[in-house]
Amino acid sequence: MTNVLYTFFAISTSLLLGKLMHLLLAALPASLYGMIIYAIFLQLNWFNAIRVSKTNQWLVRNMGVCFVPAGIGIINHFELIKQHGIALIAIIFFSTFILLTLIGYLSEKLLITSNTLPEQRNEGHM
Repeated sequence: MTNVLYTFFAISTSLLLGKLMHLLLAALPASLYGMIIYAIFLQLNWFNAIRVSKTNQWLVRNMGVCFVPAGIGIINHFELIKQHGIALIAIIFFSTFILLTLIGYLSEKLLITSNTLPEQRNEGHM
């Protein structure tokens, strides 16, 4: 039980700090700031990773319960989905394709450029 309370304290503290960062910076959602802070605190050993691991594993295993309301919302609007289903699928497909293409292109440019030596970059421009 103490590990559960410790984990909830660690997550709550991280989320609270994430909300404060969101108020100051507002570039990212508060929950994302909280996750980043939580990961940093675990890396710095400010929170004991062994104590939080069992509760975190339980939370991840039972995460599906959080998606039940979304599933019920989809069922409540089934007529809209029937009417616009093809358009929704097309939008989801194309937006996913564009996003993955953009991420692939940018990561290739940024990672390959940052991993090459300055001499190798200049060889191609001679």
